[in-house]
Order: sequence, then structure tokens, then C-alpha cells
Amino acid sequence: MGGFKALLSTVLALLVLLKCRVSCDITDGNAEHLKREHSLMKPYQGVGSSPSSQWDFSGSTLVTSSYVRLTPDERSKQGSIWNTVPCYLKDWEMHVQFKIHGSGKKSLHGDGIAIWYTKDRLHPGPVFGNKDQFLGLAIFLDTFRNDLHGMDRSFPYISAMVNNGTVSYDHGKDGRSSELGGCSADIRNREHDTYLAIRYSKGRLTVMIDVDDRNEWKECIDIGGVRLPTGYFFGASAATGDLSDNHDILSMKLYQLMVDHTPEEENLDWTKIEPSVSLLKSPKDNIDDPTGNFRGTPLTGWKVFLLLLCALLGIVVCGVVGAVVFQKRQERNKRFY
Repeated sequence: MGGFKALLSTVLALLVLLKCRVSCDITDGNAEHLKREHSLMKPYQGVGSSPSSQWDFSGSTLVTSSYVRLTPDERSKQGSIWNTVPCYLKDWEMHVQFKIHGSGKKSLHGDGIAIWYTKDRLHPGPVFGNKDQFLGLAIFLDTFRNDLHGMDRSFPYISAMVNNGTVSYDHGKDGRSSELGGCSADIRNREHDTYLAIRYSKGRLTVMIDVDDRNEWKECIDIGGVRLPTGYFFGASAATGDLSDNHDILSMKLYQLMVDHTPEEENLDWTKIEPSVSLLKSPKDNIDDPTGNFRGTPLTGWKVFLLLLCALLGIVVCGVVGAVVFQKRQERNKRFY
């Protein structure tokens, strides 16, 4: 039985290491490098229309010393705030502290916030206050259900979209046809701080949330095969329609991730990359998919951890059963002699 105990100890150690690798994937904001020229923080200095400003805003946006309100709790409002400095980092992580709140009850509120990394900025439009058919990445924090037939998911709902400028966002279907992945999250009228983390590194897009006041990240989206160029702009926008909410941004902090690339990757002109995603099927194939979700990459994150956990537990069970059977046979042989 000594060998079995050693095996069990090894398995437990491997599980601890795997859990640490998964849960520690998102930076805590201390180990990496904060890029102030791409970050929006209190008291929001450098926000305005002057030539030296690093952030500019439009529409109904109101900048105070405590928050940046993209829209007030009023109908038919649009607002946005955009970094004026293009980002040339190949690997980065954006932490967004936000607050969505208002007087509307149950489903009587809308529409939500979008976080952008796009070629163009300050172009108002129908997609959460920004232009449609954009070039780049969008993360949507959608608080209002438009598709009454899509009752398989609850709202608010967070989703991701990568666009090469040719795909329109379908509001009527809540963006299902172009969605790369998503999750439901209770992000409205919370009494505590709510956070979103967006990581892009070596072709993998990961979105994490911290909205339950537990000071820990929870995976929402994790997908590989994502290609994003450098030289695009970060921004945030929001919109209200017949229903409304206050949509506030408290901070946007960008961190540079220190990642090694191959010589071929280093010599590549990253500004010429076209935004795209390598998937087993096109996002347009999602139109007839009732769930609206798919993954075109191997299992990662917690799914890998759970899969390995099940496999290792299976090995442990087999080991226990084998040890018990072996011991009973030994006892039987002793009685026979």
C-alpha cells in the first residue's frame, strides 16, 4: 500500500499545479507592465479634445472626477470614450472596471456597454453607440434581450466578436450569428465593484469577469486562432433606446504581456494583419444554431482541468480497486496454504 500512497500524493500534487496554472492565467495587475498612455484612471487627466489629450469622448459622455458616464439613465442616448494613441503591443491585457445601474426593473432596461479594439474610433453608430461593420475586436456587455426566441440564455450576456469590416452585428438576434463565445453574468445594479479582463496573447483571446465580489476571475470566453493587428485603438461605448440605464466606466487599464515570439513572428508586419478567427465553422453558420455558441479550438482553461481531473480520478479508482483485489487474493492464498 506504500506505493499506492505515493501515487495518490503525486496525483494530488499534479492537480494543485494544474489548478494554479489555470486560475493564475490572468494577471493580477502587479506582475505585468501598466501602459499609462493606453489607460484611463481617476481623476481622468488627459481626457478631452486638446492635442495633448490621450482620451477623447463624444455623444452623451460625461466625465466626472469619480466616473466616466457614457450614457445617463435616459432614452435614446449614445456615448463613447476613445484612446487617441494607437496600440502597437502584440500581447496585452485590458482590465475594465465598470458599473451599469438604473431605475428600470427586471427586463425594463438597456442596452449595454461595448469595449472596442478597432481601426477606427469616434464613429457613432447602431452597435452599442459605435459604427457597424467595424475592423477589429468588440466585447459586448448586453443587458437587454432582443431575441425572444433565444430563451436558452439569460441576460445580461457578455459576448465577443472579431470583424474584418464585412459582417454586420444583428441586434435582432443579439449578435448570435457573429458571436465567438459568451457567458451570462449578473452585472447590473450590483452594490460592489464589477470588473472585466480581456487578454490577447499569441493568438488566444480570453475574457474573464469578476462580478461577485470574490476578488477572483471567472472564465467567460477562451478561444484560439484569433488574429488581431497592432496599431488599433481601445475604446468604450454605450447606448440606450426605448429603455435606459446609467453606463459608467471607472477605469480601463492596459498591461503589456511579456511573451516570447518566434523570429518569423517578430519580423512580421503586425499592422498589416487582417482581423480574423480560425474556426471549424464560420460565425455565419451560427444563424441556425439555437445555442449560438461554438468553439473552434482545443479545450482549455477549466475544461482541461476538469478533463484531467476526471482522468486522474479514474486512475486513482482503478488503483484502489486493484489494490483491494490484490490484497484479497493474498489473504485467500494464505488461507489455502
